Amino acid sequence: DPNADIWLYSAAASPLPKPADYTGPDGYWEYLQQVQPEGNHGDAFHYKTINSDMLGWIISKVSGKSVTELASQRLWRRMGVEQDAYQTVDGKGVPFAGGGITAGLRDLGRLGQLMLNRGELNGERLFPAEVVDKISAGGDRSKFGTGFPTFGAGSYTSQWWVLHNDHGAYAARGVHGQTIYVDPTAEMVLVRVASFPQAQNGFIDPTSLPAYQAVAEFLMKRD
Repeated sequence: DPNADIWLYSAAASPLPKPADYTGPDGYWEYLQQVQPEGNHGDAFHYKTINSDMLGWIISKVSGKSVTELASQRLWRRMGVEQDAYQTVDGKGVPFAGGGITAGLRDLGRLGQLMLNRGELNGERLFPAEVVDKISAGGDRSKFGTGFPTFGAGSYTSQWWVLHNDHGAYAARGVHGQTIYVDPTAEMVLVRVASFPQAQNGFIDPTSLPAYQAVAEFLMKRD
């Protein structure tokens, strides 16, 4: 559908020169200003990347810093990472808060370990433990509904997907299979970098999620 929102969003955000006859919004923030609400807040769950991008805009306006500056100052530099990370930006240099992060696998593992340690890494507290407690408790499972049948009886909150399984696992998930999977019971962090042809994780959840659980159970048996 050439008129789908995703194409309008992509056209606005593209760092490439706009066609001479282009009259749409220029950049993420201009696009966000024209987005109209759908439904009533709290009635049902519907995942949209643009909500994370809007959150990034709010954070930037409140703090006076870009999301990349804040992530670098408050997390990345303090995590003891091995490599720089990169962030997708629009034609005006505004970072895409809904995704587009490129980082090394071990550094993503450090981020997962930071969550597993409830906000502490290398002897330094980067954020309150209560943040992780709130995330791992999950969102409203009754509102999660049938929108993600392959994710079981899970939920979503604060940009994290919570499985509500017997290990209390939760994950940060991107398209094409990208995953940071945290299993507190097994004390395991699993990072997956992937390039599955389909963007939606629903195509691979039936095999991926049981595989993550199986790895955790195997590691627990070795202890």
